[in-house]
Amino acid sequence: MEPELLHGVTDGVATVVLHHPAKRNAMTAAMWAGLPPLLDTLAADPEVGALVLTGAGGTFCAGAEISTLRGSTQEAQSLAVLAEEAVAAFPKPTLAAVKGHCVGGGAQLAAACDLRFAEKGALFGVTPAKLGIVYPASATRRLVALVGPATAKYLLFSGELIDTERALRTGLIDEVLPSDELDKRVAEFTRILVSRSRLTQAAAKEFANGRTDRDAHWAAQARGSGDTAEGVTAFLEGREPRFTWPTSG
Repeated sequence: MEPELLHGVTDGVATVVLHHPAKRNAMTAAMWAGLPPLLDTLAADPEVGALVLTGAGGTFCAGAEISTLRGSTQEAQSLAVLAEEAVAAFPKPTLAAVKGHCVGGGAQLAAACDLRFAEKGALFGVTPAKLGIVYPASATRRLVALVGPATAKYLLFSGELIDTERALRTGLIDEVLPSDELDKRVAEFTRILVSRSRLTQAAAKEFANGRTDRDAHWAAQARGSGDTAEGVTAFLEGREPRFTWPTSG
C-alpha cells in the first residue's frame, strides 16, 4: 500500500495514523508535507476536541525514509520541521500513542505532542548522529524541555535507543501500558480530555508552551464563555459540565 496519512474523527477525538507499514511507518516527503494541512483542517473542525497521533500496525514511526535524504537533506529537514511545528501548534490537546519504534523524525513528532503514552517494549531514539545530520534547533529545544540537557545530549550524541522504563523516568513519555491496554487507555483518557473545558485547555497550552503575553486575552475569553459558571453549576448539581469552545484563538 502507498504511504499515507490516515485520519478520522470519533466522539470528538481526531486520530491521525502514520501509515507506511513496509518501512515501519517511515515518513516520506509527501507524508511530511501532508501533515500540516491535515492538522489545519482538523484544528478548524469544531467537533474535534483532542488529537491522537499514532502509527499503523505495531510501530509508531521509524523516522524519515532514508531514501529521501540522498538528495537535499536540508529540504527533507525543512519538511520535517514544518510538520513537527504543526503538531506543536495544534490548538487542542494532542497525545502520541506509541507502539514499537519511535525513532528519529518519529521521536520529533511524538515530542511535539502534549502527551505521550507508550506500550511496554516500545523503543525511543534520536538518531541524527548516525547519519551526520544536524538536529534542528527547535526540535533540540523541545527535547531539552522534555527530558533535560543531560538526557537530550545522551540521545543526540549517541543515537542509542532507550526503553520505556528509561523514557518514563526521564520524562520523554508520560505513561507506560501493557501492550493489550494502550488503546483502551488512550480511548479512556481522550474521552476525559474532550469532556473538559476547552477554554482552560487552550489557555493552559499556550502558557505551558511559554507564551506569556495573552493573559488579558484569555481573561476576556473566560468572562465571555460561561465555562466557569457552567463548571460550578454542574459540580453543585452533580452532573457532567457542558463546556463550549472559545469564540477565537
